[in-house]
Amino acid sequence: MPAKDKYHDSVRKALIKEGWIITHDPLRLDYGGFDFFIDLGAETVIGATKDGRKIAVEIKSFLGTSSLSDFHLAVGQFVNYRLVLKRKEPERMLYIAISQEIYESFFMTVFGQIAREEHQLRLLVFDIEGEVIRQWLE
Repeated sequence: MPAKDKYHDSVRKALIKEGWIITHDPLRLDYGGFDFFIDLGAETVIGATKDGRKIAVEIKSFLGTSSLSDFHLAVGQFVNYRLVLKRKEPERMLYIAISQEIYESFFMTVFGQIAREEHQLRLLVFDIEGEVIRQWLE
């Protein structure tokens, strides 16, 4: 099983504060002879008579020497996880969890915005200290 990201507990607490129920920690999917481990699986009930919403969250700290290299790795994981989720759990939406600081320093750049749009990345932007979610970006 892979090691937990530095901000794993912060994101987990932030999701719980918003009413999400953590169903998997990690979410393990086997497909095509490989095991895939997405950091968290969660769901929530939108209303008393409506079906729950399911998500998968891959947490990225961007603590490497290059934010661009960290981004390349994150996109690769996202694309592969999205591929497997589409076949195994198509109702579950995939998000990359990033800190507010990384969102502002990387994803707000021209390249970051174009890349997010082109790769159709869903972002969950969280506050490290406050352990709260600041934005959901589709």
